[in-house]
Amino acid sequence: MSTIGTFTKQEDGFNGTLRTLSLNVKCKIVPIPNPGNKAPDYRVLAGATEIGAAWKRQSKANREYLSVRIDDPMFPAPVNARLIDGEDGEASLYWTRRGDE
Repeated sequence: MSTIGTFTKQEDGFNGTLRTLSLNVKCKIVPIPNPGNKAPDYRVLAGATEIGAAWKRQSKANREYLSVRIDDPMFPAPVNARLIDGEDGEASLYWTRRGDE
């Protein structure tokens, strides 16, 4: 797993920075009010631009996390990642290549 972002939990979602080879941007992950069935629970924003979405998930160990999907024209394909809360109020965004899970 590679860490591609660090975030701080806020009342209105998460604030932090996303860093990849082609991006180094401040981001917000904000809840979507009343999401529909299978619709994302959060939007991922870089400024006013929506660059992704996130869904609430639960691990096999019953720990909650966000399944995040980010896209950018520089990417050959969308990036799938997990936002996992830490003990100190910080959350880390981890990217894992398919097959490494």
